[in-house]
Amino acid sequence: MNSDRNPFPKSAFEVLALAEARHWWFRARNRVIMWILKSRIGNIHNFLEIGCGTGFVLEGIHQAYPEATLHGTEFYEEGLAHARRRLPKANFEKLDARTMTDVEGFDVIGAFDVIEHIEEDEQVLTNLSRALHKNGHLLLTVPQHKWLWSAADERACHVRRYTRRELIAKVKGAGFEIRYATSFVSFLVPLMWLARQRTGQKDAEVNSEFNISERTNRILELVMKVELVFLKAGITFPFGGSLLLLARKQ
Repeated sequence: MNSDRNPFPKSAFEVLALAEARHWWFRARNRVIMWILKSRIGNIHNFLEIGCGTGFVLEGIHQAYPEATLHGTEFYEEGLAHARRRLPKANFEKLDARTMTDVEGFDVIGAFDVIEHIEEDEQVLTNLSRALHKNGHLLLTVPQHKWLWSAADERACHVRRYTRRELIAKVKGAGFEIRYATSFVSFLVPLMWLARQRTGQKDAEVNSEFNISERTNRILELVMKVELVFLKAGITFPFGGSLLLLARKQ
């Protein structure tokens, strides 16, 4: 987990913008996010996404909450160009989350596979706490399990993969109470582990994991739909490639 890693390649946003709408992982993550927002939070007046990338998640939130005011920030202007095209009525800003100064401006803040890219993740969590209204909600997704670390994480410019205990401790330390936590991409962990042992090229393209057949993509998405059925039934998973956490500002 090298802090001297290369910055996230700006050219990757073009690939992301083309891939997200069809790729099993992004589609499955969006379903989990929307389910949590609807089932655990309910009404949302305004929503901020930190590290919004090309705006794929915000587009899903707009469809679920068409009356909500949406805000997105992103470190890279290349991502924002795509986000603005997706959602011309949303409010976007180029921002480094480490320097965020908003105070009690939002009902809900989301950061979806963002803080694992930032060395100063605790500072960012403190900034997000300050930016939320009292009793406002924070929704996070992060990559999980240090033993899944591989060249794929280095290509994605990750600083870390979290343990559940680590993420909960950091979120609590920023002034939140934990409302819900579960792993997801759980049924596919053995496949993830095997794939990461076999494809360890550090010089591969950052988005090389998108290069799968349409048939494989459909099968993986079906597995994730089944997993969501279990989550909706009240089952939480102790392990999984990703970790989702919902917290409320105290």
